[in-house]
Amino acid sequence: MRDGDVVVIGGGYAGVRLAKRLDATARVTLVDRKEVFFHRIASLRAGVHPEWSVTPFIPYDRLLRNGRVVTGKVVRIDTAERQVALATGERLPYDVVVIATGADYPEPARFTGTTTEEAVKSFAGHQQRIGGADHVLVVGGGPSGVELSAEIRLARPQARVTLAHAGPSLLHATGSERAGRRARAWLESHGVEVRLDSFMSPGNDFGTYRDAQGNIIEADLSFWATGTTPNTLWLRLAGHGDWLNPSGHVKVDRTLRVDGRPDVFAVGDVNDATELKITPAALAQADLAAWNIRAHLNSSGRHRKEPRLYRPMHRTPLIVPFGPADGLTMLPVPGGDTAVLGSRTSVLAKAKTLMTPYMRRQLGYAGA
Repeated sequence: MRDGDVVVIGGGYAGVRLAKRLDATARVTLVDRKEVFFHRIASLRAGVHPEWSVTPFIPYDRLLRNGRVVTGKVVRIDTAERQVALATGERLPYDVVVIATGADYPEPARFTGTTTEEAVKSFAGHQQRIGGADHVLVVGGGPSGVELSAEIRLARPQARVTLAHAGPSLLHATGSERAGRRARAWLESHGVEVRLDSFMSPGNDFGTYRDAQGNIIEADLSFWATGTTPNTLWLRLAGHGDWLNPSGHVKVDRTLRVDGRPDVFAVGDVNDATELKITPAALAQADLAAWNIRAHLNSSGRHRKEPRLYRPMHRTPLIVPFGPADGLTMLPVPGGDTAVLGSRTSVLAKAKTLMTPYMRRQLGYAGA
């Protein structure tokens, strides 16, 4: 028997995980603007290599056995009527609603449009531009910037590739100087120019870029891997601006509920539970929220469960691929240090397949 209507808004990593966790115990409706799941982890390679163009797209049709997936745009959460309003005019009643709309990423790690065909076309455009560029500039030396620079270099060994980073070392936000040194050594050994302490902005002329010292770089193509923006504008437009903090993230308590709303949860990149916006954190939040939602739906029964509290992740394993055959893995160890493992671990865990088989299994496509 399934008790309670749960509407999950957003079909990214956190939304998919939570919907699947609740499918056997609640009436789940997952709503997303896209017609397929977008495996963002594979998107940087897909934006460079044509043979990866369709890899990031996995259908939702095998995700839920009991619940349903609705393709549509959510415009409002009506807390008075306890309904989720879609742009089509359809209204979905809820006992619990979950905001899992994630964040907007820079190109090429972005799902452009609403259909697979539109997104594949966008990838093809990036591939063609990279293929024809003499000089590609990547701005941002975090994991995404390093990974994208490596992919471009391996695809275009004759082109000039520059990675400009505002910080003093690559991957500096991870706290591992050793990892940053290893990433820089790999890139430079493969001919990538690495510019540190180099905050970039578009120059006055098309195709030019200027650093904080006024130095000019000319490039045919640029990618900005400098952060994400939470997908919460729709909440502000719908009158729920008080749910958001100054950066636009949804404010949640330690049970991952929106403050003062026992039946409204927010999970993943969209909330302010942790500054570490990575997939493992989103999945951990989805698991905890699923427990707390079951506890909420069964709060009047004999087998009532107490809610669990989320502990923000500050240190977690992190893998940065350098193409399909190399990379580095940062592994936290007791005492606050971080071990940096080399290519074998990184390739087996992520670099070769970018975790695509794992995500296909999560969406019901094991062996398919």
